[in-house]
Amino acid sequence: MTKYAVIYEPACTGYSAHVPDLPGCIAAGRTHELTRKLMQEAIEGHLELMREDGDAIPEPTQVVEMLEVA
Repeated sequence: MTKYAVIYEPACTGYSAHVPDLPGCIAAGRTHELTRKLMQEAIEGHLELMREDGDAIPEPTQVVEMLEVA
């Protein structure tokens, strides 16, 4: 199973999300939880379409880390 980094951002109507390693793969929802669910579906659909089109599936390259600062 492959894991892709997902970036979530607050929006005026809730949250938006995108996957840096999969350009054009985005989702938005009223809550973070809904956006997460929609993003999961968006990634699966995006990869399925890439496979159908014969496109190479990119390996994850993004590294995400939360750093605590004072």
